[in-house]
This record gives sequence, structure tokens and C-alpha cells, in this order.
Amino acid sequence: MHPETLLAGCLRGESAAQTAFYRHFAPDLLGVCLRYAHSRTDAQDILQEAFIRIFERLDQYQGSGTLAGWLKRVVVTTAINHYHAELRYWQRTVELTEATHITADGNDMLSQLSAADLLGLISQLPTGYRVVLNLYCIEGFSHKEIAQQLGIEERTSSSQLHKARRLLQALVRRSELIIGL
Repeated sequence: MHPETLLAGCLRGESAAQTAFYRHFAPDLLGVCLRYAHSRTDAQDILQEAFIRIFERLDQYQGSGTLAGWLKRVVVTTAINHYHAELRYWQRTVELTEATHITADGNDMLSQLSAADLLGLISQLPTGYRVVLNLYCIEGFSHKEIAQQLGIEERTSSSQLHKARRLLQALVRRSELIIGL
């Protein structure tokens, strides 16, 4: 079924349309969630929470831009809210004294990793670093936009991105030693 047909059915409250809508969009949106979550289970929780919001707010979709883009925005916002809740709960900080700068060699190592391996390494980053890295590198947000979304200073966003890259480089190098790339 065409996504716009599914949308119309969802707006009429048809449970079959809602199920089909979920099945149509969930796999791609789970991929977005995986970039923000520590684990697949956390990603699935974020996805479920996002779909609750999506179904509650489908009538707010105005048709400007793609439906998939609107859904992705809801998922990213939900992931950010999940991050805030986790941050408030744990309030953890991480020292990165051994991390090194990403270099050309580091980029070569990154190109040798599978997408799944890279996702696994990104999931090991502290939550704040992982969220900023995703928003900046994957979603294309500016530091100003990230600061507004997360309620932090622009320089904090920039610093966390820098530290995330350094730590990711260290994780890549460590994985290179382990798997013998």
C-alpha cells in the first residue's frame, strides 16, 4: 500500500492501516534509533515511543516535505528526549586522556570497518558524545542547532564532537588490534 493511503487510513483510526504504516516505516526508523541508542533494546524502546508520538500527532503532518522526513524528525526528537532523560538519571562524565585525533590513517581504518562494526563502536561512545556526533555528522545539524536541541552551549557541542571523534578513533584503533585489520 502507498504511504499516503496508509496515512489516510491512520487518520481515520483504522488499526489495519496503523499496523501496515508501522511495518512500512519501522525498519528504516529503527536504523535512525540505533545511531542514538546504547543497545538494540534501547533503540526499540525509542522507536516505540516515537511511534506513539507519531500516531498521536499524525494530524499535524502538513504535507510540506516528505512524510518519511517528518517521521525521521519525530524519531530524532524522541531520541534526543530519551538522551535528556538518561542524562538526568545517570549524570555521568567521561575522561578521555588516551584518545587521539582522527587522522588520514584513521579514515583508512574506518573504511575497512563494516557499517555494523562502526555502529557497534559508535554505540560505545558516552551518550552525549554519541548524540552530538549523530546530529552533526549524520543529521547535518549545525552546532547552533544542536545547542538549541540539547540545551547546551555551542562550544560544548563542538567540544563533544571533537572528543567523540577522538574516542571513536581510539576505539577503531583498538578494534584494529583485536581483529587484525
